[in-house]
Amino acid sequence: MKKRKITGQPAYPAENLLKRQFHAEAPLQKLVTDITYLPFGGKMLYFSSILDLYNGEIVAYSIADKQDTSLVLDTLNQLPKRTNMLLHSDQGSVYTSQAYQAAVKGKGITMSMSRKGTPADNAPIESFHSTLKSETFYLEDLICTTTAIVVQTVRDYVTYYNSIRIQTKLNNQSPVDYRRLAA
Repeated sequence: MKKRKITGQPAYPAENLLKRQFHAEAPLQKLVTDITYLPFGGKMLYFSSILDLYNGEIVAYSIADKQDTSLVLDTLNQLPKRTNMLLHSDQGSVYTSQAYQAAVKGKGITMSMSRKGTPADNAPIESFHSTLKSETFYLEDLICTTTAIVVQTVRDYVTYYNSIRIQTKLNNQSPVDYRRLAA
C-alpha cells in the first residue's frame, strides 16, 4: 500500500476537463504535465515537463533535486501568457497547492486534473516519461553517474525528441517540424 505524506494544506483538485481527449487542433491549446523521478546511483532528481498535445512537443521543463511546488512553478513560468489554453495534470500535492493554482489562473490558463489514481487520464506525458527513461537511462545504463551528466542527458534528449526524432503520427516529422509546417 502506498504511503502518503500529509502536507498540512488542503487539496483543491480541478475538474477533469480533458477527459482523455488527447487531440488538439492548434499548438498550445491542450497541454499535459507531470513529474517523474530520475534515479541514479544513490541519488534522485525530479523532472517536471509540459507536453503539447498538438504535436507531442515538450514546451517546458525543469529539473531539480526536490519535488516541490517551486519545481512545477518554474516549469509553468516557461509558458506564454494566453487564453484558451488547457493544462492537465494529476492530483499531486504540487498541482493542488494554492501557489500553483494561483499561478495557473494568473497566466489565464484553464486547469484540468485526472481522476484520483488514474494515470491513464494523463497518458501522453506518462508515455513521454517512459520513452525518455527507456531511450536514455535504461538504454545507456545510466546508474552510477553525476548530477551534471543526468541533467545534460535529459536536456540533450528533449532537444533530440522535439527537433530530430520523427513520429509516425506526425507524418514522419519531428514535433518542431510538424508545428512549423502547420503555421
